[in-house]
Amino acid sequence: MFIQVLKSKIHRVTVTEARLDYIGSITIDEDLLDAAGILPGERVYIVNNNNGARLDTYTIPGPRGEGTICLNGAAARMVQPGDIVIIMSYATMTPEEARSFKPTVIFPDTATNRLTEEC
Repeated sequence: MFIQVLKSKIHRVTVTEARLDYIGSITIDEDLLDAAGILPGERVYIVNNNNGARLDTYTIPGPRGEGTICLNGAAARMVQPGDIVIIMSYATMTPEEARSFKPTVIFPDTATNRLTEEC
């Protein structure tokens, strides 16, 4: 049997853009992707702390150091710039593997979406 376990989490970042005209996905500052261990094209789940919306999509790397968090396409209807979101990815593993697995969780500065000393 396999289970899905939290692999990575970017905790509480601020949406900088919402672009309905784009085909889909979420653009995330590449520094944040690297720090969280999330790959370009990886499936992520997004929780909007402002309105409770939950959605899933895939990642596109954004420019390093700019703090970009941009929901694209239909997902743009579920957020507004300024909303606080949590971004999570999951991995499939056996329960035995999951018992010793430790997810990567980062806590960027919510005002700037940049890495802090604690990340």
